[in-house]
Amino acid sequence: MSVERSIFAFAGFMVLLSLALTNWVHPNFIWLTVFVGANLFQSAFTGFCPAAMIMKKLGIKSEAEIARAKP
Repeated sequence: MSVERSIFAFAGFMVLLSLALTNWVHPNFIWLTVFVGANLFQSAFTGFCPAAMIMKKLGIKSEAEIARAKP
């Protein structure tokens, strides 16, 4: 799985988790949903995503790196 797809999966998981926490733990967990959405929005314009940087350090390759590695 590429970094780009991993970001989509991570963001989706975080939104679902924050909605579950909002429902069953405390209403203020809705702010986690707001944070995830705001981060996705700003990364669309700036290209800066802290989660992507962490995933790259963990060894997950980008789609471009995966495409270059194919024969």
